[in-house]
Order: sequence, then structure tokens, then C-alpha cells
Amino acid sequence: MGEHNTPTTNRWNWEVTGFEPRRSSPDDLPRPTVAPLMRRYSISAATSDFSKQALASKVLRLNDKLKLAKEDYLELRQDVSDLQEYSNAKLDRVTRYLGVLAEKTRKLDQFAVESEARISPLVNEKKRLFNDLLTAKGNIKLFCRTRPLFEDEGPSIVEFPDECTIRINTGDESISNPKKDFEFDRVYGPHVGQAELFSDVQPFVQSALDGYNVSIFAYGQTRSGKTHTMEGSNHDRGLYARCFEELFDLANSDLTSTSKFNFSVTAFDLYNEQIRDLFSESGSTLPKIQLKLPEPSVELVQEKVDNPVDFSKVLKAAFQIWQSDTSKLNVSHLIITVHIYYNNLISGENSYSKLSLIDLAGSDGQILEEDSGERVTDLLHVMKSHSALGDVLSALTSKKDNIPYENSMLTNILTDSLGGNSKSLMIVNICPNAANLSETLSSLNFAARARNSVLSLGNRDTIKKWRDVANDARKELYEKEKEIQDLKQEVLELKQALKGANDQCVLLFNEVQKAWKVSFTLHSDLKSENVMLVDKHTIEKEQNAQLRNQVAQLLQSEQDQKLQMQQYDSTIQTLQEKLKSLESQLNEAKSSSSEKGSAVSTISKAAAADGMDSSAVTKKLEEELKKRDALIERLHEENEKLFDRLTEKASTVGSPQVPSPLSKQPSNAQPRDPGRNDNKGRSMDVSLQLAGDKTDGAGALVKAGSDKVKTTPAGEYLTAALNDFDPDQYDGIAAISDGANKLLMLVLAAVIKAGASREHEILAEIRDAVFAFIRKMEPKRVMDTMLVSRVRILYIRSLLARSPELQSIKVSSVEFFLEKPNSGRSRSSSRSNSPGRSPVRYVDEQIQGFKVNIKQEKKSKLSSVVSRIRGHDQDTLRQQQVTGGKLREIQEEAKSFAVGNKALAALFVHTPAGELQRQIRSWLAENFEFLSITGDEASGGTTGQLELLSTAIMDGWMAGLGAALPPNTDALGQLLSEYAKRVFTSQLQHLKDIAGTLATEEADDAAQVAKLRSALESVDHKRRKILQQMRNDAALLTLENGSSPIQNPSTAAEDARLASLISLDSILKQLKDIARQSSVSSMGRSKKKAMLASLDELDERMPSLLDIDHPCAQRQIANARRLVEAIREEDDPAQAIDSARNPSTELGSGTETDVAQWNVLQFNTGSTTPFIIKCGANSNSELVIKADAKVQEPKGGEIVRVVPRPSVLENLSLDEMKQVFSELPEALSLLALARTADGTRARYSRLYRTLAMKVPSLRDLVGELEKGGVLKDVKS
Repeated sequence: MGEHNTPTTNRWNWEVTGFEPRRSSPDDLPRPTVAPLMRRYSISAATSDFSKQALASKVLRLNDKLKLAKEDYLELRQDVSDLQEYSNAKLDRVTRYLGVLAEKTRKLDQFAVESEARISPLVNEKKRLFNDLLTAKGNIKLFCRTRPLFEDEGPSIVEFPDECTIRINTGDESISNPKKDFEFDRVYGPHVGQAELFSDVQPFVQSALDGYNVSIFAYGQTRSGKTHTMEGSNHDRGLYARCFEELFDLANSDLTSTSKFNFSVTAFDLYNEQIRDLFSESGSTLPKIQLKLPEPSVELVQEKVDNPVDFSKVLKAAFQIWQSDTSKLNVSHLIITVHIYYNNLISGENSYSKLSLIDLAGSDGQILEEDSGERVTDLLHVMKSHSALGDVLSALTSKKDNIPYENSMLTNILTDSLGGNSKSLMIVNICPNAANLSETLSSLNFAARARNSVLSLGNRDTIKKWRDVANDARKELYEKEKEIQDLKQEVLELKQALKGANDQCVLLFNEVQKAWKVSFTLHSDLKSENVMLVDKHTIEKEQNAQLRNQVAQLLQSEQDQKLQMQQYDSTIQTLQEKLKSLESQLNEAKSSSSEKGSAVSTISKAAAADGMDSSAVTKKLEEELKKRDALIERLHEENEKLFDRLTEKASTVGSPQVPSPLSKQPSNAQPRDPGRNDNKGRSMDVSLQLAGDKTDGAGALVKAGSDKVKTTPAGEYLTAALNDFDPDQYDGIAAISDGANKLLMLVLAAVIKAGASREHEILAEIRDAVFAFIRKMEPKRVMDTMLVSRVRILYIRSLLARSPELQSIKVSSVEFFLEKPNSGRSRSSSRSNSPGRSPVRYVDEQIQGFKVNIKQEKKSKLSSVVSRIRGHDQDTLRQQQVTGGKLREIQEEAKSFAVGNKALAALFVHTPAGELQRQIRSWLAENFEFLSITGDEASGGTTGQLELLSTAIMDGWMAGLGAALPPNTDALGQLLSEYAKRVFTSQLQHLKDIAGTLATEEADDAAQVAKLRSALESVDHKRRKILQQMRNDAALLTLENGSSPIQNPSTAAEDARLASLISLDSILKQLKDIARQSSVSSMGRSKKKAMLASLDELDERMPSLLDIDHPCAQRQIANARRLVEAIREEDDPAQAIDSARNPSTELGSGTETDVAQWNVLQFNTGSTTPFIIKCGANSNSELVIKADAKVQEPKGGEIVRVVPRPSVLENLSLDEMKQVFSELPEALSLLALARTADGTRARYSRLYRTLAMKVPSLRDLVGELEKGGVLKDVKS
């Protein structure tokens, strides 16, 4: 048995030892070589003995390896059992811990239930006390509300002495006091909003949630504001929305884990004593509620609402139905009822209450002569219902025994919301103008009828008693609320603890799930390994049995061969003996010469016959020997094949290709190169990102023709003013100069007013107008050059702030531009530049300095003596004052020096003005010591000499930089042009580098081809956009021959690669379509032939591709060809011709409907309502539409279809066309179908062109179709 050398450090070693690949070792016997036979009939048995020994040794090694495999299998089974025991033990521990947590959770739930049980009586007691408080105040309340005056209604006749009294000026001068007072529970003036009104209505909403029926009425004449009180507006909501929101908030605040509130809404109107359900059209599947009426009952549809948004939607739907008939709005009552259902799981309490919101019909009681009979009937029914409501309220407040509910359908419906423990609130709405005085008094009298009939509470003692009762109730209510809050806080803490326990349970449960998954995965893997090993063991057994059979057969064949060889040897010996006897006889015949000739002849004949027999036997022996050699060779070959097969099996068992638990990758999976395709995608993404960053950073350099720049009123005004400025309209140079300078000052003022945040926007908006204006006015030399310089500097600094390409530009310091008179470079010129700066030479290699021509005056001895006599010190004597004339002279010299000086322009652009003037002042102080800084300057009186000189130099330089030298522009304009050239050149070179990188990328599949093509197209689009910006940039200076000053880098290689990718993309799309059609088991012979011909055509298009794209195309074409050739051929069916004439059967099947951007078109045929069709293009450049399935309701939802080209309809009849359009949205049928087939084709061609031209990517396709005559307008 071989030695077991498998390492044991890795427990999960899935390799079976003992089946290593065959290696040559000293122990192995060398393969025997068959030596050539010296004689054909001399055979040795050494070869057969050696083959037997080799087979025996192989069988022995296989048995050893089989034993090792069995041992590994037993070890794996032991590991599986150990792992299962460990998993079960861990699972038991987790299960016990989950039981402990479940017990804690149960206790917390029980404590929460007990707390809820303790809170429930307190909540009920709170509700009872609150109801007693409202009952003590009165179950029926009346409010009065006055709407504001309109513009044309005149003065108000209403006064408000206090919060409960309203005073009406009747205007009756015949009585002593024409003003009449009415008392209410609350009075609201025109200034009171909905929120303040609802604050007094809120207790009634609370009572409704506590389980009592509540009704709220809005009463008043038409246009008195009752509907506004109930509905409100968008910015000031009415009682409908506020009441439900309050109900919802109160329910959420009182909600516990054992209680629940449900809300539903019913809406109906009452017109001429007839009920109309406003939700009846919403469907019969909703639950219904039955009104308790003495007559045949009425069922109303209930809409369940869970939040205020649902309530708003339901209410909006009810209003739309109610307002559909405007003639009945003012003579019908609208009743919105909110049904409140409460359920408590602890106490088993179930309660029901409702809140009714009634918008009563107008109380206009005057019947005019011109009113129709139907109008009179409506008014009479309204007056009857109002009168019955007043009678019921009066009877209730008077506490009568008989309440006349049956006098009206309105009171009959609201019986349970008016009497008993229910609460009622009526809001009387009145108009404050004199024209509606009679209706106002009528409404107030109606309210006073119920108000005045309220019984008095009694004398002062009784009132005091009731006040004490109310105070005690309030105190007790406050204590109960405090106790409830404490209990709620305790319940909240318990809930938090319960939530923490639940979170722990969830975490543990997740851990258990993970452990289960790992255990199950390991168990399944081990089980699969076990099954595989068992299968392999069985296979090995079978192979061993086969080997034994083969060995037995070989042994048997060797025995047979040995027997044959023995027979051959015996035959040879017999023949040799015969040959010897014949030779002896021949010798005897020769020696006996005396024998007769006949005897000699007889012996000769016999010898000849024997010789002939011996030659035949020799040939036969040679043939047999050849057969035996061939048999031996075949046995050796079979032996080698068997040995190779065993060796291969052993290597397979030694390194099994089975998945380990640590790796789920299948054994036949191709290893993917992580550095190829991923790097390609990453390189394309990085290139695109760099291109986007580079171009976006300078995208605001100029505005392209197609870009939309944000406009402002100031920008629009300045643009128009600059473009419309005409020098010919002014008289004289002075007027032209004044107008031009004013425009430049307006530009500067607009930029200053815009501020730093919007400076770039205003500059970009007026850029073209400003530069065109300056270029137009430069030849006339009428502009203030300092203003021109300031404008130019603003634009250059804006460009610097947004262009990273210009951040590396450094300029020389101011010392390089200043020189003392009659000397070379000043003593400060040898200084180094600012840290990190390297000067840029714009004109000459050596910068010419500006000579400051200031000399110290030489005073005579007499003037010095006079100065000393006057008391001047020595320093004062050395001081010198610079005159105004000298300052003007220096300024003019500085201006001449700055004209056309681009280096100085760069200094002004890159250095702030204050810093530049400070540097000039410092240089002057160092080089001209006789210049004074007067004492007056220190005290703020006058300006020192250094300040005057530096200002003169700065102004002169600024004026010179803005002065133009025809035909050239000013220095700042030249600098701006140079900077713009540098930005554009950098961007173009950057895009060329990116395109060059992308052009060398290889594409392996259709997705990478599409991505690479999109990347190159994006770079090309950005490059063209920059070129368009260059052509539109007014700041760039063109060359003398009119060409662009910037050289566009050649992109021939990139354009060729893009064209190759476009062709390759087209080929891949056709191959994709062929692959889709090849996904069948059988195909007609002609169709298969056509598909192969298409593949040949695609193969012929290979020269149009670059060499880099050939491998991808060849690989995809070869794959498609294999798919097509693998399809089983069938005879062409008879329906092939019909299907060719009826393409609608496969319309839209298998086509792509993914559209990146939809374009919307609206059509109006006149006979139907306008409808919308959305159109776009898919990746196959096909027209795709999205529209409703039907034009009229129900529309059936949007469907997406690929629109066939007009050539499809070329040979179809009208019925076949209708069948084609039946698969498309109905809108296309309405627009395309005509009475004849030719007319339909013509209309469809026009419709297809209209839709396709709306999609930018299909406009080229439309042009090709027009050239090919496909879109020819054929009329019937």
C-alpha cells in the first residue's frame, strides 16, 4: 500500500488522496519494448509475462487508492456528524434564549393590558365630565358670523357692541331707536378667520369623538358666506377639513394598542324632500348604511377614510357631483356625515357616533312674480324645512315633550343628532349691506326664536350653585387628565422596553436564521459530497469489475495464444523431421547409382511433391505469425488505452472538480480576466467623466447658439441698448462720446448691483452685445478708455475664475514695469517674483519699464537762508511738492506706455487694484526719497505726494490699456483673445486625448460596442459644441484671411473609429435580430437559407470596419451562424405566403420598446376630444409610440407599440390594413384610416413622417425614406 502523504492542516481538504496523476518513479517498471524477431517462427513468452505483471501492479495500486478514498469518506462522514451535533447544540441554546425573551414579552404585554384596563375607566370618566360641562353650558349653541363687505355694496349696517351681541341699524327713522340688538352665544365680525371660528367649534368635535352625536348647521341667505364657512378656500380651510383633521388628531392621541378608531363618510343632498346619494356612482361594492326613517328606508354608500388626504379626495368627488347641476345649489341641503366607530379590546366596548355637517339651502324667502313654477316649488320646500328646523330647535330648548321631527325630511333624518344627549350648533351667516337688510333681520329673528326660548338658569343662588358644580367638574377633570397623562407616560416607557425586547428578539431570530442557513448549506453541501462520493465509489466498483473482466479476457486470450503457439511449434518440428527424412532419402538415392531410372524418377517426383508441400506450409506459417504479431500489437494498444484511462480517472479523483462549501462557482465556469473588460469600462467611464469635467468647467466661457442663458430684466435692457446704439443719430462727436460712455457706465453699474453671486450671469448675458459695441465704437475713438479697461478686466477675471487652464499663468511684479529716469532697471528690479511665480513674456523677451520722470529741485542758497530764518527744519527743506501739471504729464506718459502692452494688461488682471497701487506707492517711496508725506495727510486733511503719483500712474495705465491701435484692438482685448484661445485649445486637445484613448479600446460584445460608441459620440458632440462656441465668440480675434485663430486638432483616426463602431453596432443589431429568430427548434428551408444569406451579407460588410473591430464582428457572426445551422430544417409551410402578406400577426412581437426620451404630440380630429400620442425611438432606430388603447372613456390605459414603416402597407388591402391598425392604439386608426387603401397609405405616410420628425434621432431615417420613395404622398 502506498504512503498517505496528504497534509492534515486544512480540515476542509476536498481532494481525495491516492489518485495523483501518473508520475515516473524508480519503483515503476519501465515499459517493455518488443524486440524485432530474428526469425518469424521463434516466439518468446517474456512479453506476455511482463504485461501480466504490469496489469497486476496497476490493479494493486487501484485497490490501494480505493482504500484511501474509503478512509477519506469515513472521515468526512465523521466531520458531518460533528458539525450537525454542534449546530443542534447551538440551536438548542438559541431556542431556550428565545423562550426566555418570549416570556418577558408576554409579561410586558400583560402589564400593558393591565395599564390599558386602568386607563380605560379614567378616559370614560373624562368623557363624562366633559359632556356634563357641555350640557351645563347647553346642548344647543347659536353663533352669528358676518361676512366682509364687497366693493360695490356701500356702508355696513352691522355693529358689534361685544362678543355676544350684534346690532343692526334698521334705518327706520320713524322710531326713536332705529338700531336693534340680538344676542348669541358668540358673534364673529368680518375680520375673524376660519381658525378662530373653529377654536369655538372644537369642543363639539371632541364630544363627537367621545361618543355623542353632533350636528353643525350653516344657516343664512344666499351669498352670506355659509358655504365659505363650511368649505373654506385653499389658503384658509373651512369646517369640513378642520373638523376631520381634529377628529383624526384626537383619535391618534387617544389611540392605544388595545383600542381603535375607524372613520367613514356619507354625503347626500336633500332637494324637494328627496334624498340623492352623492357616492352612489362610485360603485356598489362599498358598504352601505341605512337611514332610520319611518317611510321606506334609504341606504347610503359609505366611503372609508383613513387620513385627511382621503377625506379631501372623497369630499372633492362629492362636491363635483353636487355642483354639477347649478340650478339646484341654492335650494338643496348638503349633508356630510362622518361616522365614528370605536372598539376597545380590553373592556369590549364598542361605540358609534357621528358628526353631521349641514350646509343648509339659502333662506331667501321672497318669491318674485317672474319666478317659474318649479322655482316657487323649490322655495316652498326650503321654507318648509327651515320652519320645521326652527320648530324642533324651539321645542328642544323649551324642553317640550312632543318634538315635531316628522314635519320635514331634514329634521326626520337628523332626529338622533338633535335630541337626547346630542349636541347642536347653528352658525347664522348674514350680509352686512343695507340691500339685504330684510333677509338679515329674517335670519337673526330665526336664530333669536331658538335663543330667546332657552329657559333661564334661575336666580343668583342657582347660578352660583351651577358655577360651583362647573368648577368642581373642571378640577376633577384636570386631576383625571393628569392621572391619565402619568399612566400614558408609564405605558410609553413599557412600550419602549417592549420594543427593545422585540428588537433583541428580531436580532436573535436573524442570527438563528443565519445559523440555520449556514447549517443547511453545509449539510446540503456535505450531503451532495456524500452522494457524489457514493456515486464515484459505485463507478469505481463498476470500473474495477470491468477491469477484472478485461484482465480475465486477456488471460484467456493469452492461454489461447499459448496453445496456438504450441501447435505451431509441434507442426514445425514435424515438418523439420519430414524434411530431414527426405534429405536422407535423397542422399541415399544419389549414392545408389545402380538403381533403376524409374525408381530415381519416382523418388524425384516424390521429393518434388514433398518440396511443394513444405513451401506451402512455410507460407502458411508466415501468415499465422503475422496474425499473431498483429494480435499482440492490438493487445498492447488496448493495454495502453486501459492504463491511460485508469490514470486519467485517478487524476480526476485526486483533484475533484466539485464545488467546495467556500466557493459556489461551477467547475466549468470560465475564469474571467479582471483586468480587461472591467478596465475597459472603467477607462471609458473615466474618460467621459474627465471630458465632462473639463468641458463643463469652461462651458460658461461663452454661450453657444443653442444654449439658453438665463435672462434678467437688466440684462435684456442692456443688450437692447447696446445693440440699438446708432452713432449716426447723434449730432457731433461729444454727443456720441457721452452716449457711449453712459452705456459703459450702465454695464459697470449693473455688474456692481448684481453682486458677486450673480456677476458671472449678468456678464455672460450681455457678453456678445458688449464686445460688439466696443468693436463697433473703437474706430471712432469716442469711448472713455478707462471705462473700456474696467469692462475688459471684469470679463477677463470672470474667465480666470472659471477656467482651470489659466490658473497656472503667472505675471511679473510691478517693479519690472517701473524705471527711474536716466538709469537702467531700478534697484528693486532685481528682486525675485512672488513665491511660486514665473514671469510670462507677452511681447518681448525683455519687459520695457515705464520711466517715472521726477527730479528733485535744486534750491538756491538765498532760498535756503530765507527758509531757515522762517523756522523750517532740514527735513522740510528737502521735501518737494508735485504740481498738477506734472501729474497730468506723468499720466499722459503712463497712458502712452500702456497702449498695446499685453504684459502690463496681465499685471492689471492678475493683481487687485488696491494691491497694485500699494506696490507702486512703495516703489516710489524707495526710489524717490525727496517725495513728502505731509502732516496734513496724517490728520486726514490732504493727499500725500506718493498717493497722487501712484494714482496718476494707475489712471494713465488704465486709460492706455483700454486704448485701441487700429487695426488692432486694445491690449486688454488682445489679452482676452489670447486667454480664450488658450482655453479653447486646451479643451480641444483634452477631448482629442480622450477620443484617442477611446479609439484604441477593444469591444467584445454589443454592450461594450454601444458604450464605446456612445462615449465617442459624446466626445465628438462636446468638440463640435466647443467649435461652435469658438465661431460665436465675439472676443476672439480672427486672422487676416478670415480663418479661425485656433488650430483644430485632427480627429481623422477617432472619426474613422466612430464610423467603424456605428457600422459594427448596426451589424450587431442585425445579428441580435437573427439570434432572436433562431430561438426555435425548427425552421422552414427558405427562411433558413435567407438567414444564412443575411449572414453572408454581413460578412461582406467586414471591410467597412477597422481591424480592431474585426474580431468582435467575426465572433458574433460565427456564433449566429452556428445557431442558424443548428436549427432543424422543415418544408416551407403553406402559410408562409399568407404570413408575408399579413405582417400584423407578428407586429410588435420581439421588438424593443425601451425609449430614452418621449416626445409629446396632441391631436384634435374635431369629432372626438383631443388626445395625446408620445413618440420616441428604440435602439434599433424604429419609431415607438405610447398612447391610450382607446380614445373615448374607458381608455384602457397606455400601451407601447413599434410603428411599422409605410412600406409594410404597400401591397395590403384595406381590410388587412385595418387588421394591422387593430394591434396599435385607436388614435392611429382615427388619424390614418381612410375610405380606400390608397388613401389610407397616403394618410399613414404623412402621419408617420409627422411622428418621426418629432424624434431627433429619426430625422435622418425620414430623409432616407423620402429619397427611396417610401413616404411618397399617394392620394386616392
